[in-house]
Amino acid sequence: MSVSLYQASVPAFIRMLDNLSGILGKAAAYTEARKIDPSVLIEARLYPDMLPLSMQVKIATDHAKGAGARLAGITPPVFADTEKTFAELAERINKTVVFLKTIKPEQMDGAEERAITLTIQTRTFNFNGMDYLFNFAQPNFYFHITTVYAILRHNGVEIGKRDFMGGM
Repeated sequence: MSVSLYQASVPAFIRMLDNLSGILGKAAAYTEARKIDPSVLIEARLYPDMLPLSMQVKIATDHAKGAGARLAGITPPVFADTEKTFAELAERINKTVVFLKTIKPEQMDGAEERAITLTIQTRTFNFNGMDYLFNFAQPNFYFHITTVYAILRHNGVEIGKRDFMGGM
């Protein structure tokens, strides 16, 4: 049995984004229960030279929607990157999931060899679809979701592996 790029990407992105929404919901409840300004967590970093939680969420959603779109041969949607609250971050995640659900498996047929070129700042990256998904998009997606989890856990939010992994 073979696994398609669709099966290896879209359902996994949706599942992890749903888990991320749950984690952010617990973070919002944590700030409310402890009378902490939510921006303290939203702007928290693991280290001064790392991006804050809000950017980690934004980048994770960008990798999910970007990978889904590029592998399907369509243009990724552009979001404004203005989210500053837990509710706004949750809405961004929801918009990403809604978009991913519009992608049909057949749109990714043959995407393993589809040429994908990304320009990030001054660097250009050239991939085939399979390398792009497994060696760039997924590792980046999971890195940024893991970083959100680590920032929140470091700051005392009561979350654990089950929150990260979701129901099995």
